[in-house]
Amino acid sequence: MPVELSNKYACFIPLCPLVASRLTGSLSFFFPKATRSLRRLCATFNTFSLTTAMSVSFALFRQQAATHSIQQYLWARIPRSDFCLKIGFLIDPLTLTMSILVTTVGISVMVYSDSYMCHDQGYARFYAYPSLFTASMLGLVFSPNLIQIYVFWELVGMCSYLLIGFWFARSSAANACQKAFVTNRIGDFGLLLGVSGVYWITGSFEIFELCDRFFELNSNGVINPILANAIALLLFLGPVAKSAQFPLHVWLPDAMEGPTPISALIHAATMVAAGIFFTVRIFNLISTLPLTMLIISWVGGVTTLSGATLALAQKDLKRGLAYSTMSQLGYMVPALGIGASRPALFHPITHAYSKALLFLGSGSVIHSMEKVVGYSPTRSQNMFFMGGLRKCMPITGTTSLSGTLSLCGIPPLSCFWSKDQIIAESRLRSPYLGLITSVTAGLTAFYTSRIYLLTFEGNFCANQISYVGFNTSFPSKKIITSWGGTRPESVTTQTGNTFISTTDMKQGWVAEAENLVTLCPPEGNPVCGKVIQNHSERNLLHPQESNFCMVLPLIALAIPTAFAGLAGVDSTQKGTGLDLLFDWLISIPSFPEANKRFENLTEILTSSTPSLSLSLIGLLISLKAYGQTNKLANTKVFEKFKSINKNLLNTFVFSIRDWSINRGYIDYYYNTCFVGGINFISKLVFYFDQWVIDGFINGTGASSLLGGESLRHGKSGRISHYLLGLVIGIIPPASPVPIPPLP
Repeated sequence: MPVELSNKYACFIPLCPLVASRLTGSLSFFFPKATRSLRRLCATFNTFSLTTAMSVSFALFRQQAATHSIQQYLWARIPRSDFCLKIGFLIDPLTLTMSILVTTVGISVMVYSDSYMCHDQGYARFYAYPSLFTASMLGLVFSPNLIQIYVFWELVGMCSYLLIGFWFARSSAANACQKAFVTNRIGDFGLLLGVSGVYWITGSFEIFELCDRFFELNSNGVINPILANAIALLLFLGPVAKSAQFPLHVWLPDAMEGPTPISALIHAATMVAAGIFFTVRIFNLISTLPLTMLIISWVGGVTTLSGATLALAQKDLKRGLAYSTMSQLGYMVPALGIGASRPALFHPITHAYSKALLFLGSGSVIHSMEKVVGYSPTRSQNMFFMGGLRKCMPITGTTSLSGTLSLCGIPPLSCFWSKDQIIAESRLRSPYLGLITSVTAGLTAFYTSRIYLLTFEGNFCANQISYVGFNTSFPSKKIITSWGGTRPESVTTQTGNTFISTTDMKQGWVAEAENLVTLCPPEGNPVCGKVIQNHSERNLLHPQESNFCMVLPLIALAIPTAFAGLAGVDSTQKGTGLDLLFDWLISIPSFPEANKRFENLTEILTSSTPSLSLSLIGLLISLKAYGQTNKLANTKVFEKFKSINKNLLNTFVFSIRDWSINRGYIDYYYNTCFVGGINFISKLVFYFDQWVIDGFINGTGASSLLGGESLRHGKSGRISHYLLGLVIGIIPPASPVPIPPLP
């Protein structure tokens, strides 16, 4: 594509999914019957539109890499006296990188959703939402000014509200989308105040222009430092809510109520990435304020550690991955706070592909588990109902293993390179932040491998419950209406010598399943072993591998999960920006050059030894606790732990478990302080209004009524009496007779 055409064709990137979304939504609204018969055509059209946007993104990226230019295409102006708002597109490396990330993940989600959502009558409506979601995110990344960014920022929030509450007939989904909406309103209001403050100081909304003016005014001491830091922190409040940073992270775990493909889109490429992108975009502004940078770094540090600890004992598969996203986003924010903007932008890319792979893999597992345990998130997403799925779902298990090892920080997978850069920069800039990021690396390896082991290794536990005294029922089919309601079909399935009713599952079984770990522990349970021997496995229900439309995106995402990290590694360690993979390819004919690159690679791996060691320790502990082999049980590595006081160890383990299951008690404090406080103030206002304001009005009315009643009873209604009273009132009083003075 010629250079002069880049401005012309850039508008197609957000425009293609936007047009597809509007056409699909309009068709679904005005012609619902026709839409149901053409729903596959609607899905194909939305996928093709996003594919077109991806092609244009790659073409512009290749062109930009050759020219190293930053271009703006301003196609409209809104003048008003001295105010002029320019609307258009900003094309630079950051924009095109995010555009490729959004479009590639978006296409994977759309292809995957064709099979995942095929049972849903809201199929066409579903495809209209992700297209609008990706169009909003693409419009956000291409925006050249703060006003345009804020408009698309709100559109991203609106789309997340629609997608989280897609099945709004479920009360949990309705509450989750409202919680996400209200929480993000807090951050958006702060962002709006920050945008207003920046314009008041600089007189401009243009990104590059206002950053330069702000830097100049701040350097000359024109701006009050307190005001400057306050405005920067207000701007940062938007990313705190959007990217689920502490303390506005509470909406993220509840966002799992939406369809699993949407969880992958939110956590990988759109909503949570929007906050990181915006912070990177205004990095030149906030980098001039040391206090703001310090606060940003510690907000990210607290988020990193708290997200990792909250994920340690989660039973819900998607909720565990959600807290993992929170922790990984925390890595990016302190990197920005310490001034390492390049690793902070590098990690969202590597994390996006790994997390999208894990979420789509979890969707594949959930989709298969529903055929065994029924359509209920408390059962189909409970990891203690799973186990051994790698045997019956080999492709999903293998691809999920690559995503797991990538998040664990195991080389040469992608997340290792980006995470190691952040940890190394944190250790150089702040020892405390370096300690937090290093410890979190070990915790990340523990909980991510725990999720994999409980899901894919060991024995499948869901079928074994019915043989140890539990009454189970499995709805074999689910029909989801267009508004999110379910209509189960009842059949009867014979399992061994037991007939299992498939009408609905009793509530008691869900409660009993919480203790399933004691019934089917990882290290081989004699009870479970006897069950398998006494009942033929051919009569047991087992999950099966997903179909081609769901497996293909997993395979496609596994490729960047393995190699995307190499594209951002500076092999020379001198900031030249050459990527490691390209260096190796061009140095293959030259053995001395290849040897030099190998030495640089060895240097990189040597510098990452501390964080890699912690990751391996976390991985080994997870294998010991949840692994299925007995080899590690006899190793001497864990012999020293036997001498620890068991009571103290149990207290610590149960405390961590309670902390994780109760979400760090943060929701409890919010409900007590904010929700309870607002309810208390509302009651006070209600009583004040009822007894003071209404009491005064009602008292005035009552006094008028009583006065009228008293007058009514004092009147006889005879006209002669009224005339007599009138005459008496008219007669003037007699003049007083003067008294003569005494002689």
